[in-house]
Amino acid sequence: MKRQMQIRILAVSLLVGAGCIAWAQNRSSSPAVKVTAHMEMSHPPASSNKYAHALPPAVLWLKPLTPGIVIPTAGSPKSVYTLLQKDKMFSPHLLVVPTGSVVHFPNADPFFHNVFSLFNGQRFDLGLYEAGKMKTVMFSREGVSYIFCNIHSDMSAVILSLSTPFYSIADAQGTFHIDGLPVGEYELHVWVEGEQQSTLDQWTRRVSISNGNQDLGPISVHPPAAVHHANKFGQAYDPAAKPVY
Repeated sequence: MKRQMQIRILAVSLLVGAGCIAWAQNRSSSPAVKVTAHMEMSHPPASSNKYAHALPPAVLWLKPLTPGIVIPTAGSPKSVYTLLQKDKMFSPHLLVVPTGSVVHFPNADPFFHNVFSLFNGQRFDLGLYEAGKMKTVMFSREGVSYIFCNIHSDMSAVILSLSTPFYSIADAQGTFHIDGLPVGEYELHVWVEGEQQSTLDQWTRRVSISNGNQDLGPISVHPPAAVHHANKFGQAYDPAAKPVY
């Protein structure tokens, strides 16, 4: 009786193992999908200025919900990124990094800067540092970080730290492209500069990615609005001030 029980257990184990192997092979052989989406302006401004019709910077990302979808380790394939300060500007203006990445903030201007972020993503204040110096920040949590300089009010940038490699930055035509996406269920997220958080939350939804290229449809955005921010002390910048740095 004991031997028969052992044989039954072994047989069941072999069947389960074979099933797992078949499932894994089926998952690995599933074709990768190309996913697209596109932005469109809901109420284009009545202006002949082509820049008034420019779409704002935007990022779309998909977080896997289906078990078995392999996500690369945080910080790979590149774990160090750079947000350059030059000509009183951050470059690039929009940077997407994997959660756990380190971002370098080199100062290539011949004067001081004071980079800070006090928002949803990674909160930090790098303090004053001079030309030729560099400071670093690890973005250890997922979120959106709005980056400013406490001296120069016109300087701004955005860093998105994401826990998924399946993302796309919109091109000049407002189109998102994600290649090599495994078949499965995902949660779709969109960030558009200048949009209210309530609007961004409304775009979050579950999507099912099946075989064949897939269009996730249009994303209707508002015309970009001027965004004003306070300094790191929560106070307004003095428009008459002339930085000595």
